Amino acid sequence: MGVLLASYFRHIRGEEEGFPWVFLSPLGWLAGACSRARNFSYDHGLSISREMPVPVVSVGNITHGGTNKTPFVEMLARMFIDAGLRPGIVMRGYGRKEKDCLLVQECEPSRDLLGDEALLLSGRLGGVPIVVSADRAGGVLLLAGEGVDLAIADDGFQHRKMGRDVDVVLIDATCPFGNGRLMPAGMLRESPRSLIRAHMVVITKADQVPPDRVRKIAATIQEISGRSPFLSSLALAGWSSFLGPREGLRDSGTPELPAAAFSAIGNPASFGSFLEKLGFPPLFHEAFRDHHIFSEGELDAICGRAVSSGARSLICTEKDIFNLPQGWSPPLPVFVPRVRTLLRDERSFVSTLSRHLQPKMVVSSNGHGEDAIGSLLAERLKQKFPLSEVSGFPIVGRGQEYRSRGISVLSPPSETPSGGVIKYRLRDLARDIRSGLLRHIGAQTEAWSGLRGKVRTVVCVGDVYLFLHTLWGQGAMPVLLATAKSVRLHGHWGLEKHLLRLRCRRVFTRDPETARELSERKADAVYMGNPIMDLAGDTINRSEGKRPFRVLLLPGSRERAYEDLGLLLDAAEIIAREEDCRFEIVVASALERERLLGKAPSWMSVNEDLIKHDKGGPEVRLFFGEVSEAASRSDILVGLGGTANQICAGMGVPVVSIDEKGKRVQKKLLGEAESLVPADPVLLAREALAILRDPVLRESMSRTGRERMGGGGAVDALVEYASEVLGWSKRQDVFRTFSDFAEAKGDSAN
Repeated sequence: MGVLLASYFRHIRGEEEGFPWVFLSPLGWLAGACSRARNFSYDHGLSISREMPVPVVSVGNITHGGTNKTPFVEMLARMFIDAGLRPGIVMRGYGRKEKDCLLVQECEPSRDLLGDEALLLSGRLGGVPIVVSADRAGGVLLLAGEGVDLAIADDGFQHRKMGRDVDVVLIDATCPFGNGRLMPAGMLRESPRSLIRAHMVVITKADQVPPDRVRKIAATIQEISGRSPFLSSLALAGWSSFLGPREGLRDSGTPELPAAAFSAIGNPASFGSFLEKLGFPPLFHEAFRDHHIFSEGELDAICGRAVSSGARSLICTEKDIFNLPQGWSPPLPVFVPRVRTLLRDERSFVSTLSRHLQPKMVVSSNGHGEDAIGSLLAERLKQKFPLSEVSGFPIVGRGQEYRSRGISVLSPPSETPSGGVIKYRLRDLARDIRSGLLRHIGAQTEAWSGLRGKVRTVVCVGDVYLFLHTLWGQGAMPVLLATAKSVRLHGHWGLEKHLLRLRCRRVFTRDPETARELSERKADAVYMGNPIMDLAGDTINRSEGKRPFRVLLLPGSRERAYEDLGLLLDAAEIIAREEDCRFEIVVASALERERLLGKAPSWMSVNEDLIKHDKGGPEVRLFFGEVSEAASRSDILVGLGGTANQICAGMGVPVVSIDEKGKRVQKKLLGEAESLVPADPVLLAREALAILRDPVLRESMSRTGRERMGGGGAVDALVEYASEVLGWSKRQDVFRTFSDFAEAKGDSAN
């Protein structure tokens, strides 16, 4: 190694502050700013990671070379093989001249074609598919085509374009962070604070430094990442001797002493320390930059110095063998130590890795109707993937719909006067802001940020607002199960189409026309059924239109439902005076029964499920189940809901609602299936009576509702999409197999 280069390496390792290297500091600051900007871009969805169809375990570092990634990758591959899995490896192939994505097993074993590390691993791991590609994501896709169960990505921590399930970061105990500066002013590739992205941190070469230093490094990592690091070291698996470029390596005895050494690795000092620990201290150690391709002149100089020093053999690393010139015949025997990685607490490492391999999905939604669909989807996903972790993230309310189906809720509660973000009345939006809407959004964004890297897939049930809310907070491309936007209403804005094309994995639309509109703008949009109608399940409207008529009352699920209840009960009284009817109110899970009834002081409870006016009149049953169940036995709906009104119309129940902006928009969708009148109990009652008394009109409205809403199927289609395209079936199978292996290893240790 030249004097100047050696001085530079001492500087970046923090061993000395030398001229002229201090003048590189501004470049280090610039690199740090670029790194932070890049990570911010990925964290907030401005840059997008490609999700892979198979699990990916990334092995990387935050410094430039020298952390023993290659033997660690080999150890991981053998661990997965022992577990009964078929791993594949994707790596950059540093120093190779070809840029194509190549499968090593199908290529000529050339250093220029594949790189030294790929050749090393292919020789050590026969039968394991290895791909070299600068585009690691493309490499994983090639491995998936080879039928691997999972991919190990070598040096993948900074390659954020590739989605990963587990990030393992290696820290060199002999030089963990160098001088603390970014390249070229130091040896850091990004700030140590980036360790917060890592799922697991391993301190390598832990046996080459004093225990106190290891504890200090571990404490620093714990403080940054919140995780206790694992410890590893290198062990000698045996010796090989180099017989020449054609013969290659063969197993051998130990080198003859005295010996000299040469290497071209990231941390040559650790190689010297390793040889000393083995009892083979070199007379001298000629070090070159990582992946250096040796010339015959350089090797002749090393050999000449070795002979003059009295050396009887030469020692280099296994990787160096692939960087020797063709045709070079060494004048001295060349020996190579074969190394393997040893984990200090292998059982705990395997258990932790297993836990991080568990597939995790979050379903997000933004309103009661969307919560109902989202919770149904989460339930179906959990049924399909029972070993996976499926959670809910409602951004409105407290998530009662999810909890009722046994789905955990990850979002902070958010309750506003309007019950959500209002699109139609600015005064309601102003009330929401005064009540803390912006604070709620900030808290939710913070909750999302805590899930970055922990959740493989996010599904949004709702509209583009929710999609952007999730994307900004989570960073990962979500899947959108659309429930609001439709060309039958007003379609998507140009910007919405652009965002859905670039930042959404797939859109499941509520009607085929919207799917065609988005597909024309190159968005991945499909129509597989109306997700709203999935809430109806297999139920149908079984009412025969015979007296007594069954009238369904629906106050909605948002805050205003407490005030609107009186309007519906007054209308029920008027209807009951003229027709023999039975009345039922669906009480949404978001509403509080006692508070709701408190808004109807003239009505008294007969029992838990029945109320009656204190001056006589009709009895009204309170129903706390699904809207679809109540709709299946109803002749007409007098409803003020959104999604619930649409469910009833789709089930063939004629709908009467109030004439306001939001409902006028909804009527564009429902057409003649819905009748709008002013918010007056007399007018509501009169319209309901007219429909009940006209069987032809009632049948026409029923038929129109079923035609406009279509059938269900979107929820099950999304579950199958997650299974096959997103790779959830594969992820669950891998998790099942590896968790069994982890459990068996734990049992064997006890």
